[in-house]
Formats: sequence, structure tokens, C-alpha cells
Amino acid sequence: MPLTRGQVAEAAAGIGAYASKTITFAGGTSNGIGDDGGTQDPLTLFTVTGTVKMKLFATCGVNLASAGGGTVSVGTAITAAGLIAATTATDIDANEIWHDATPDASVELWTVATEKIVRQDVIMTVGTADVTAGELTFHCIWAPISTDGNVEAA
Repeated sequence: MPLTRGQVAEAAAGIGAYASKTITFAGGTSNGIGDDGGTQDPLTLFTVTGTVKMKLFATCGVNLASAGGGTVSVGTAITAAGLIAATTATDIDANEIWHDATPDASVELWTVATEKIVRQDVIMTVGTADVTAGELTFHCIWAPISTDGNVEAA
């Protein structure tokens, strides 16, 4: 889908367009989100067309739970942890901002969300064990680099 006139202006101003996706973990259910190795692992968060630049982070609405030390990471099919490093799920608590392997704050500098060049869909991968509960909202601020550059929530 092409950018709206407002998104084009924001991208040109260096602000970027915005897309978000909220997920609720239910890895204790076969093939639910968070089921390590299930049909939704990895889970596509954003569909990327062309080449884009983006800042991506997540905010936690409900503590993540895992009885077996489950981990989560965000990246692409080639670089599974290229956007957010693998993190022990139980370290991600309500009201925290997840942008690296050690979520620990409800206030962060804007610069902690590093800008990356992306050419593949953005995926979340669960590892080690199921993530059985919790809620994350992923925030993606992006701008096209190629003429066909686009990002949409999956």
C-alpha cells in the first residue's frame, strides 16, 4: 500500500511513518503465539517491501511468563536477532520498554532504538522453551529507502 501524503511528509522530514502490532502470548497452547517450534514460530510482525530504514522497540503490557526459560528475539529470516537481541522472556515486565537483551526501564533515550536498514519481513522468534503468557506491542518507525519501500503490520 502506498504511503499517505502525511506519511510521505513525515518520512521526508526524518520523522518516519508508524506501524504497530500487539501480540498476546499463549505458548502453552499447541501452535499458539509463543509455542517454541510451533506453526507461529517465527511469527511475522511486519511485512517489508523493498528497502526501508527503521527503529523498532516493544512495550510490555503484561509480564511475559515461561516455565522453562523461554527467550524471544526480533529480526529477519537471515538475522533472527538483528533488531532486538535474544532476551529471557521472564525479564520483560509490564511497563518496560524492550529494545535490547536487558529490558529494565519505563523511560529510555530515543537513541537506544537504533536505526537499521531492513530488506526482509520482521519476525519474532521464540527459543529454548514456550512463552506461555504476556503481551507486547511492537512499535516500528520507518521510512522508505527504495522507491518501493513499505512496512505494514502483518
